[in-house]
Order: sequence, then C-alpha cells, then structure tokens
Amino acid sequence: MKRPNLVKSLNHAFMGILYALKTERNMQLHTAVAVIVLLGSFFLNITRLELIALWFAVCLVLLAEMVNTSIENVIDLISDSYHPLAEIAKDVAAGAVLLASVNALIIAYLTLYTHLETFLNTSVIARAREIPEHVSFVSLLVVIIITVSIKAIFKKGTPFRGGMPSGHAAVAFSIWTATIFLSDNTFMVILVFILAFIVAQSRVNFKIHSFWEVLSGSLIGVFLTGLIFRLIK
Repeated sequence: MKRPNLVKSLNHAFMGILYALKTERNMQLHTAVAVIVLLGSFFLNITRLELIALWFAVCLVLLAEMVNTSIENVIDLISDSYHPLAEIAKDVAAGAVLLASVNALIIAYLTLYTHLETFLNTSVIARAREIPEHVSFVSLLVVIIITVSIKAIFKKGTPFRGGMPSGHAAVAFSIWTATIFLSDNTFMVILVFILAFIVAQSRVNFKIHSFWEVLSGSLIGVFLTGLIFRLIK
C-alpha cells in the first residue's frame, strides 16, 4: 500500500481539526476561550515562560477533546447497541478532557492572576470606578434593548429564548464587564466571569442557542457595556 505524501497527510490532519470544530460544541467553546485567553495575555505583559505554560495548557485541552471525539466516533462505529465497556471508554475519555480543562484553569489562574490584578488597577479602570454604580443598570438595559431588537431583525426565536443573538449570554457578560469597572476585587471579577461562562455554555449545551449565537451575544454584552462606561466619565 502506497504511503500518503506529506501534503495529503497534512490535509487529513487539518480536516480532522475542522471536523472537530464544526461538530463538537465543547471543542468550539474551548477554542473560543483559548483564543480569548491567548489574545488577552498579550495585553497583560506576561513573560515568555508564562505564555509557553498557557499555550501548552490550551493545546492539551484541545488535544484531549479531539481524542475524546475520535474515541466516541470509533465506539459508535463498532457498536450499535449499549455496552458497559463502551460507556466506560466514553466516560474515561470525557474524564481526560475534564482533567485537562481543570489543569488549564489552574495554570491560567496562577499565570494571569497577578497580571490581571495589575491591569484592573490601571488608571483607566481606576477612573471608571468613580462612575456612579447605577450606570451598570443603564448599560444592562441598553444591552437588553439592543439584543431584543436584533432578535426582531433576524425573526428567529422569542425575545427571551433562542434566536440570534443569545440574550442570556449578552446579559451575563454585560454584568461581568460592569464588574470589571465597578470592583477592585480581582477574584470577584474572575468569579463573575466563571458564572457568565457557565450561563453561556448552558445555552449551547441545552441546544437553545448555537455556538455563534452565544458568542455574538457575549460580544454584544461586553462591547456595549464597555462603551457606555468609557463614554460616561
């Protein structure tokens, strides 16, 4: 049997990556978080070793997710009925993804916490904390109005369920963005981000929204809230 050349091998590899990105919701979420973390790290002035640690953690999560996808597809191919060993194999593969994800969270926390704390205490953020707290409610109201208006344009879903964009994600990340400007507690900002992420992920996991609907809602919440806080000084 003739061995495939390097170009064909690379093509198959990229096709595998694209398949995982197109079909696996968790892969999409992990990739989105990875991109945000890596891009955000460049604004936090992290060291080269810290960047290497983050990159390794991100790659480990994506690698585990792709291996998990491969195992699930192979099991579904060879077994069309329930078997306890098949369930164990899938559970172990999913456990590997969970372990890699927890590892990535720990590395991200240890690597970025100090830099994030410094960033949140910069002059721009510090001055924004002088803004009255009621601005957060104004920004939240604006986010809701804009989100519902966009839903009406796309004519899909209801104002509070389904459709483009995700209203829950927009509200959750609007609250997180407001927390950045209002709180000087870095740990609180991280906790609110985790809650916002859980809200966004739940909308995808329960198939209420697609990944892109949740991502667009999250970006709307962050952008509009940040814009309002920057304009009202």
